[in-house]
Amino acid sequence: MNSRTTRSRSTKSRSERTTFHRSRRRTAAAVALGSVLVLTATACGDDGSAAGGAKGAEGSGKGEITFWDNNGGVRTDIWKQVIADFEKKYPDIKVHYVGIPAASAQSKYDTAIQGGGLPDVGGVGTAMLAEIAAQGALEPLDGRLEKSTLKGKLSRNLLGVSKAAGGGDTLYQVPTSVNNGTLWYRTDLFQKAGLDAPASWPKFYEAADKLTDKGRNAFGFTIRGGEGAIAPALDAVYGQSGITSFWDGDKTTVDDPKNVAALEKYVALYKKDTPSADVNNDFTKMVAQWDSGTIGMLSHNLGSYQDHLKALGKDKFRGVPNPTLADGTRVQVSNPVDGLSLFKAGKNKAAAWKFIEFAVSAAENSKFNESAGQVPANTDAAKDAWIQRSEPTKLAAEALNGGSTKIVQLPYYLPDWNTISKADNEPNFQKLLLGKMTAKQFLDTLADQLNKAQAEWKQQKG
Repeated sequence: MNSRTTRSRSTKSRSERTTFHRSRRRTAAAVALGSVLVLTATACGDDGSAAGGAKGAEGSGKGEITFWDNNGGVRTDIWKQVIADFEKKYPDIKVHYVGIPAASAQSKYDTAIQGGGLPDVGGVGTAMLAEIAAQGALEPLDGRLEKSTLKGKLSRNLLGVSKAAGGGDTLYQVPTSVNNGTLWYRTDLFQKAGLDAPASWPKFYEAADKLTDKGRNAFGFTIRGGEGAIAPALDAVYGQSGITSFWDGDKTTVDDPKNVAALEKYVALYKKDTPSADVNNDFTKMVAQWDSGTIGMLSHNLGSYQDHLKALGKDKFRGVPNPTLADGTRVQVSNPVDGLSLFKAGKNKAAAWKFIEFAVSAAENSKFNESAGQVPANTDAAKDAWIQRSEPTKLAAEALNGGSTKIVQLPYYLPDWNTISKADNEPNFQKLLLGKMTAKQFLDTLADQLNKAQAEWKQQKG
């Protein structure tokens, strides 16, 4: 099916307005990928060359390094604590902290790659990792990690997300934390209705039906229909189908018949067991609606915990990971992972790597994530007391590190991923909820776009 045939004229216009920007990204990616193949050929033993002709060096392991925080303001205080601890242990290394607002982090890196001035080490999330790596700016980290005190201490699932997001099998990011998807549910409403916790998909759908009473404006679930709707929908789809890979060769699995059936079941909840206003809900509206107290379940990440606590009190809700299949297997899509990267242009890579090792050590990674309210990448940190006291985070850590959880790696590395998953298909998801598009049409459209983007990416890379 042609991806354009299922769109209305207005949706076409919106998508066509992205064509110029998409073409520019593809051109830039093609040039950058040509460079990165040369620059990374010698892996971490190269001469430190980076995009723009900058030269890096291993350095003495002492002196000064510059660190860019990609979530400046929000995380400034905790990073300054980590830096103070580091400088106490390594008094011969001085860390210059630069806080960059999350919204401008990628453009800041892109500008520095072209014009110079990159840091020695920086925070790089998976959403921007592939683009920065493709420009030849990042140092491969596999060899360093193999010889590091961090070897065997990091979540295998998060390392897998980091590698996949980088566009291949090379590690360009040491993961620090992840904000895992969580199914929040009202324990008081479940107890009153005699329902078990929604730990499995059958229990989830049973609860959604039983807790809905439209006459009292009570609903079993709130679905995300507005901005940011695609990732949670894919989480529900793969979670139910049990398919564990996003690709089957060079073709995506999103339009697999099992996924189509799962999506049909999921969107059938809309207006039956959810409020009609959900079609326009972004996460802010969805969270506020759930916190009002008349809805049984909400699928969101750990970041909304404090909102729920303030609105409902600690005894009226719980947060559990994505529901399991009947056999206990949990399948979930990859969540964006934050982490630290080493830049090729750095003049003191040895000292910068010491900083990464220290920041992701058990004690510091625990301290950072307790402040951030996220799941630590360091598996020893994930055992600390504060996590045991925070049940949603504890359960998320166990799910991420457990052998029964399968992670479907979303293609963050594709230059067109953000456009495809937002501008192109959020309007289509609303059409799906409103009955103007079938689940098969929606997933066929998405698959066609993804297959083309994957083919273009592989052509540029090869």
